[in-house]
Amino acid sequence: MKPASHDLAIIGGGSAGYAAARTAVEHGLKTVVIDGAETLGGLCILRGCMPSKTLIESANRCRELRRASEFGLRAENTGADVAEIIARKRRLIGEFASYRQGQLQDGRFDLIRGRARFTDPHGLAVALREGGERRVEFAGAVIATGSAISRIPLPGLDETGFWTSDDILDAEALPDSFVVLGGGAIALEMACYLEGLGRRVTVIQRGPHLLTGTDPDVADALADALRRRENLALFTGTRLLRVEKDPDGQKTVHFEHEGVEKTATGHEILYALGRKPALEGLDLDAAGIHLAATGHIAVDSGMASTSQPHVFAAGDAAGPHEIVHIAIQQGEIAARNAARRLGAAERLGPPETIDYRLKILGVFTDPEVATAGIGEAEAIAAGRKVAAARYPFDDHGKSMVMGGTEGFVKLIADAENGELIGGAAVGPHAVDLIHEIVVALHFRCTPAQFLEIPHYHPTLSEIWTYPAEELLEISQL
Repeated sequence: MKPASHDLAIIGGGSAGYAAARTAVEHGLKTVVIDGAETLGGLCILRGCMPSKTLIESANRCRELRRASEFGLRAENTGADVAEIIARKRRLIGEFASYRQGQLQDGRFDLIRGRARFTDPHGLAVALREGGERRVEFAGAVIATGSAISRIPLPGLDETGFWTSDDILDAEALPDSFVVLGGGAIALEMACYLEGLGRRVTVIQRGPHLLTGTDPDVADALADALRRRENLALFTGTRLLRVEKDPDGQKTVHFEHEGVEKTATGHEILYALGRKPALEGLDLDAAGIHLAATGHIAVDSGMASTSQPHVFAAGDAAGPHEIVHIAIQQGEIAARNAARRLGAAERLGPPETIDYRLKILGVFTDPEVATAGIGEAEAIAAGRKVAAARYPFDDHGKSMVMGGTEGFVKLIADAENGELIGGAAVGPHAVDLIHEIVVALHFRCTPAQFLEIPHYHPTLSEIWTYPAEELLEISQL
């Protein structure tokens, strides 16, 4: 092997890559970050979490204005200036991106702007953005290249044309109607944004439930709430057939639902059928790096490649949960384990492994959806005996005052040892509320221990005490 120019080469400067770089430098590794994106910052800041939530905030406030009369208020001639919403988004994202760019360029590690590909297990060739090529030799590496839009074959789609979430997040004008393909977080958040601004939306989900992988009662509660929205139609359990463009420019999706062929027509189609690891062009075979059946880098619990243990992966490139806080945790663990391999084992101790026990999901629809820990169906499928209890927001004082009465909260406990193992919320501020349950899961609380914690009245947070009391009553956990 040639002498390494760097201890650790990190491909990708997003949330996972930056976390790995920061951590590697803290442990004394000579580190380089390679990022070929047009704009530094990563998916979350530039085209994901932050811009989408900025737009959703505007849409939610627009929808609240339409509900003013419920609260004895008058709000006349309400409307939305989409160009101004996008301008606000650009200002905020510019600030967020500038801060991350400063972190990447502050001199703690080398930064190369270009596209990397493996030449061998310890070498990279980087096609520089300004032209030319640079070689990088490394002792260890972290692949943190994020994700890209996943495509499925659908007759007529390419010919008809479509938007993705990238288009929505930067569109200064929106047509009057959309057909949204997909029932995951991105599809549903964008559907709520569009409907919140008064657009007519039809959502077509292939699976039997929204948010595949969540408990059916959680998904169904969200579906029921969305179907009550003024300008939103929702179909689940479908089979997409084809797409056509009408002579007047409108786009029609043909799909099968409950054994019958149906159509949904809109001025535009939003394609949101998931994402895949962005690994194209890396030439992983040259390094002997294998993929899992899911298309992610095959890694062990320490984030090391199962085929080349000096190469690690983090974030969307590694999976299995494409969530920012997990990507950051994976990046940090990858960097520390790389440092152990490169001589810091005595100081850092045995290799770390990642624990997904506290995994959190947050979906910023209206109402919001959040889950933590293991789901009820997931636990039962794993052979665990569980007890679950729910409490609805429409019987909770603070949510009734707020006018946020859709949905419920749920607590899940291990029926044998009494430990709380999961929680879910569909309702107002669910993504904020779930963190109380994350803390309880972290400390392995039982319902009885959870109920020792005081809750102020009236607050949304105290709703968690009701399913905890029920769990205590039904099982003496």
